[in-house]
Parts: sequence; C-alpha cells; structure tokens
Amino acid sequence: MPTNKPNDKPNDKPTQKKKPQVTASPERRRELLDTAAEVFAAQGYNATTVRKIADAAGMLAGSLYYHFDSKESMLDEILSAFLNELWAGYDTVLAAGLGPRETIEALVTESFREIDRHRAAVAIYQKESRHLSSQPRFHYLSDSQVKFEKAWLGTLERGVAAQVFRADLDIRLTYRFVRDTVWVAASWYRPGGQHSPEEIARQYLSMVLDGIAVRT
Repeated sequence: MPTNKPNDKPNDKPTQKKKPQVTASPERRRELLDTAAEVFAAQGYNATTVRKIADAAGMLAGSLYYHFDSKESMLDEILSAFLNELWAGYDTVLAAGLGPRETIEALVTESFREIDRHRAAVAIYQKESRHLSSQPRFHYLSDSQVKFEKAWLGTLERGVAAQVFRADLDIRLTYRFVRDTVWVAASWYRPGGQHSPEEIARQYLSMVLDGIAVRT
C-alpha cells in the first residue's frame, strides 16, 4: 500500500481497512491436503505443480494459494501430520513396558493403522524422504528415521538378550526386512478394503514370527 511522502497532501477520503480473509474450515483444509497427498504420491513431488493439485481439487490455482503459500508448505504439513501421529502411537507402545515380542507386535499393528490413516503420506515418505531430508525445512525426516531405527533395533536386541528371539538373528537385516515389508503395504493397501489394518497386522506377524510352514 503506498504511503504519503512528507510533502504529499493527505487523501481527502479516509483510508479503508482491508477486509479480513476468511479462513478455511479444518475439514476443508484437510480435504485439500488429502487431495494434494494423492497427487504427490502418484506423480512425485518435483513433477507436481500447484495447478495440478488445484485441478484435482476442482479449483483455480490462485484459490489454492489462498489457503497455502506453496506446494512445499502443503507437503510439509502432510508429512509432519503423519509422523506426529505415528510417533504418538509408537511412543505409547514403547512406554508401555511390554516384552520384546509384544512390543514388536504392537509396533507392527500401529504401523498398519498409520498406513490405513495416511496411505498417501506413507507413499510420499518412502519415495521422497531421502531427497527431501537434505533440505533444512525437512530435516526432521532424518531425525525421525534415526529415532525409528533406534526403536526397532533396540527392541530386537532386547528380545535376543531375553532369549525371546534367536541368538543367531542378524538384528540389522531383520530390522530392514520388517521395515520394508511393512511399509511397502502403502503401495497396495486401500482403506475400507476386505481386511482391517489389525487383521493385516495379525496375518503379517503370524508369518514373520511363526513362519508359514505347517508345524509338526
């Protein structure tokens, strides 16, 4: 807004105040972020433009800027919401004082629940986290990965020490296998499908912990 210089004459008309912007409802904001997450997951972060997100949301790109200042801000909100909820669940499990096997079972179940709630965000995290974590705004992705690895490796080591898991278990290889086979479910899982996340977790844990061969 221009201002009067010292020698300028003041305006005859009183200055009009700008009308306050109307903030989108939390529900509408969530809808827009869900749409953006699906576009990011399908097309990749670099290939996604604000216009593509706006098209998917059925609105003009300029209207989307009314709610978010950039696609980076949208992605940041999508990933941080997912990780905040994931760690709220994980921290509850880790603080519960469960045995090693029960902790693994609870972590796996919580992971599948998060895939159910944030499938697109999980897919984005898998595809983009390594690239994004080099940017200052997304450094928390690296911090979360370190914390994630520590939680799983610590639980597996505790299980070996307690003779709940085999002594010859390669801890790091087991961690990588479990991590990758759980989170890859985001590529095929669809909320509201035939199986609940709890049922998928139960079947998965049965295969990992007990095997698939008939016991004699």
